[in-house]
Parts: sequence; structure tokens; C-alpha cells
Amino acid sequence: MAKQALIFLALALPSLSFAAPAVKITPETPLQGEPVMIEIATPNPLAEATFDGEPLRTVPYDGGRRIFIGIDLSKKPGNYSLRLVFPGGETVERTITVIAREKIEAPLGIPEKLGGNTPASQAALVATLAEENALLSSIRTGARAFWSKPFLLPLRAKIVITDSYGYTRQTGAYSIAHKGTDLRAEEGTRVRAMNRGVVRLARTFRNYGKTVVVDHGLGLQTFYMHLSRINVATGELVVPGQVLGLSGQTGYAESPHLHLTVRLNGTSIDPMKFLEFFK
Repeated sequence: MAKQALIFLALALPSLSFAAPAVKITPETPLQGEPVMIEIATPNPLAEATFDGEPLRTVPYDGGRRIFIGIDLSKKPGNYSLRLVFPGGETVERTITVIAREKIEAPLGIPEKLGGNTPASQAALVATLAEENALLSSIRTGARAFWSKPFLLPLRAKIVITDSYGYTRQTGAYSIAHKGTDLRAEEGTRVRAMNRGVVRLARTFRNYGKTVVVDHGLGLQTFYMHLSRINVATGELVVPGQVLGLSGQTGYAESPHLHLTVRLNGTSIDPMKFLEFFK
């Protein structure tokens, strides 16, 4: 009788369903080249996460999980599917709509130190940029997040943008997309790590000048370019606010400034939009 009573009780109870944790997407309609942040109200890893069919990785942050998606500058505008599957089988499916960015073009000459505005120096610029970009794209990333605190601005002084992200530079017969943000910084200004991470590269390039790349893990990397001096070494663990070097105008630069790039899984996104996530 006891066994029959337990069976009856089980049949009489309503089936239990568990709602998926709350999910917030910022922004749901990004421009080409903008980052997207997904806030998930659970500290637990997901069973599966994909955007446009590609796998995503989550980062523990502020008591929950975060996902950062880099929308490529050339990604076709339209609707893309986000799918999140939780350990209990609960599934959240949302749509992220990519909006076309206004096309802006501006001329930019080649400084005399790189040959000036000649067809030969234009060809050399494009060829060497391709080589440098290939090397930068091959930089490895850690299998875990090295950071747990908000990202910081790389300069202590008031931020003044001298060249924004996403426009096209016309250099002679060539068009070069500006996939970073230039910040005003007098020669010798201290440039600081935006967060905890590992220095994956600290060297001088023909075009990017003295460059430091910090890997924050799970595909998130920050690039600091045209420095006059490098203060860190490859493999060094740096902490938020640590001085990486001094600003300058080395490489393809006509005046002192800091060129800042943020990459998410190999996609260069608008750094200032990324920093807005941590205000």
C-alpha cells in the first residue's frame, strides 16, 4: 500500500518547470564594429552558447556571467540568432540586429619617415601592414579569464578622441579601415593596462611602432600602439593601471597619440563602446 500511495502522490503532483535565468543584451541593435554584452543572472556556466552558429564563451563577473561578442566592421547588416542553453535544458533564443555603419572616408598621407606620399611607399605600407596584421592575428589567448574587475581607461588625463573608430583612410590608391581609436596623448604620457592580463607581445613594428598587446583571456585582448617606450616584457602578468609604456609617434604616426585597439575573438571593435559596459 505504501508503494501505491507514493505512485499516486507522484502522479498527483504538477510537473515542475524551471525558468531560465534572466538575460540582458546590450545593445540589441549594434552598429557594424560595435561590441555586444550579454548579462546572464547566474554564476553557473552554460551548457551551450552560440551567435550566428559560432560558439561563445562566458566570463564570470559581478556575481553572474558575461558574454562579449565582437561585431565585425564588415559584417552584413541583418538579423542574427543568439542561442543560450542552460544546464537544466532551459533555452533562450534571441535576435540581435546588426545595423549598417555610416561610411566615412578621409585622406591620410604617409609621413616622410615611411617614404612620403609616393606610389612606392603606398605599396610598401599596404604590404607591410598585411604582414604585421597577420602576426597580430596569430597572438594566442588564455583558456580562462585573467580579469575580474571593470576595465579602465588607458590614460589618466581627460580623454580626447583625435581619430574615431570605423572610418576609412584614403592613402593614395588604397583604402585602410581604422579599426581602433586614437587618443590625445603628449609625448611621454604614461599608458596603463586596462585590466589584469598577460603581455603576449612587446616589440616594434614598421607601421604600428612600439606596440604592447595584453591578453585578458578567452579571446579578449587590448593593443597599445605608437609608443615611445615599452616598460613591460612578453610573458609578464600585469595588473589594472600598471604602466605599460609611454605614448609617442613611432611607426605610421604624424603626431604623438595612443592608438587603442580592443579585440574580441580576433574581431577589432570600437574600444570606447566596449568601455561603456563598465561605467
